[in-house]
Order: sequence, then C-alpha cells, then structure tokens
Amino acid sequence: MPPPPPQSPPPPEPPGPERAAEVLRAFAEEARSERPDLALLCLLVGARADGSLDAAAMDAAQVELDRLAGELPFRPGGPEAWGTALAELLGGRYGFHGTPPEYRRLEASLLHTVLHRRRGLPILLSVVWIEVARRAGAPVYGLALPGHFVVGLGSFGQRPAGEPGQAGLGEDAGEEVPGQVLLDPFDGGRVLAGEDAQQLVSEVTGGPLHPSMLVPAEPLDVIMRILNNIRAWAAGRPEHSDVALWAVDLQLLLPSHPARLRHERAELLVQRGEYLTGAAELEEYAEVVAPVDEQAADLVRRQARAARAMLN
Repeated sequence: MPPPPPQSPPPPEPPGPERAAEVLRAFAEEARSERPDLALLCLLVGARADGSLDAAAMDAAQVELDRLAGELPFRPGGPEAWGTALAELLGGRYGFHGTPPEYRRLEASLLHTVLHRRRGLPILLSVVWIEVARRAGAPVYGLALPGHFVVGLGSFGQRPAGEPGQAGLGEDAGEEVPGQVLLDPFDGGRVLAGEDAQQLVSEVTGGPLHPSMLVPAEPLDVIMRILNNIRAWAAGRPEHSDVALWAVDLQLLLPSHPARLRHERAELLVQRGEYLTGAAELEEYAEVVAPVDEQAADLVRRQARAARAMLN
C-alpha cells in the first residue's frame, strides 16, 4: 500500500506579473489548438493560481499521471473491467476521493494539488481518472451531469448499466444496447447504476436523467466548468476578488465564452478600485449589448458613470 497522502500544502501564492502573463499566453495558445490538452490546460489554471507551479513542476505532474497509468493492468477487458481497475488503483490503493470540505478550498480545483493531496472536487478528481485512463488506453471521457461531474467508460449516448455487469437500457423497456459504465471519482470510483445516476441528476434538477446528459464533455467545456467553480468560490470571498478576475480572464481566452463575462470582468475591476479601467470596460460592453437590448445597455452605461464618480 502507498503511504497516506501528505499534509495539505500551504495556500497557493499567485505568480508575479511576468509569470502570470506567460501563463495567459500559453493557456490561450493551447485553448485554440486543434486538440486541446485537458491536463495541460488544468495545469495552466493551477499555474495562474500558484506561483510555485513552474514549468518543471508542471512536467512533474504530467509524469505522475504517466506513472499512475503505468500501474493499471494492460488492456484488462471491457468498460466494466477498466472501471474496476481504475477504482481499485485510484480510489482504493491511492485513496483519491472527495469530502464535503473540498468545496471550501481553492486547492480542490487545481490539478497539481489534487494529485498531491488525493482530494478534490468531483470534476478535478474526474480529470485525474480521465487522464490516467486515457494514457493507459481506456475508452474514457468525462460526463458533465448537472451539479456533479463523473467519468464514463465504453459506448456513450446511452443510459448507464442498470446494474454493474449488465447492458444499459434504451428508450424502450427491455431493449439492450451497448453498456456505458459510469464512475463517481468523488466517491472513490464507485460504479453508478442507472438509478444512482438518476438520483444524482434528480437531486439537482428534480427531473429525469436524459440521454443527452451522457454525451462526453469536450476539454474546453471541462475547463469552462472548472473556472466557473473557481469564480463561485471567489464570489463568496470578496478578499479574493483577484482570483475571480484571473478566472474570468482565462475564460475570456477560450474560443467560445458567454458575453456576460466581459460585464463581470468590468464589475470586478470596479470592485477592486480600478474605477477608470472598469468604467471603460463597462462602456465597451454597453456598445456590444446596445444593438440587441438598449435598456440593458443604458443600465450598464449608468454603472460606468457611477464608477467614474467614485474618483471625485
């Protein structure tokens, strides 16, 4: 058995301006590449949060993922065999799992600290599962269920197996289709039967598990969700508005992002006392909104005037 996870490292200290700019450039380049690398993008998010994560430390994190993949059996079988092997290695032997306090920690959204602590949010633990399994040759992908990220193995677009070891059920009762095995890394890699996945969804939405929810999440969708989590963490902590700002800056570098992020960035600047810069960005956003919603644009212009007035 491996040793227990080491104690949590100290809270991350942000990088200096030069390193932060370097990370932004690297993130933008990777996000716009033909096949964005999920692990690299996650590590670049970590490098923007933690100045100690330099190029050598990022390489070490990638090597650790390679090492873990090397401990998986060689082609153990179908999706269920892969799921068992992953759960035994990552959830069992190495003890990767989540706990409720992780939702209160920024480190739970940073891949390098999740690898170090073996604790994290569901989506970051899922990234570990995905990257280890992918390196070992497993048919793996992430599934962005409402409110809870999980890992899928095997065929997708179908409901997960009704019980471990059974084929999934299609739209018509009793119709057998190729199975999709779902794992919950937050729960140590527990296999989710159809009713388990349904319960996860219904607890958040009150509705049923729809087959469209079982379509693999693209790497950039995963990164957007991770950054949303970081912004949500910072939103309840005004003293960490700097974290919210860099998370928005990274999201704005993604090829596709909500326009409202520009408004949020301007408001953060004003909140941080950068009144002139924030007012200018509010005015720019108003010009974008005006053609489709003049009333909303006028409201944003008033926000800009109020920001400028704070200098008097």
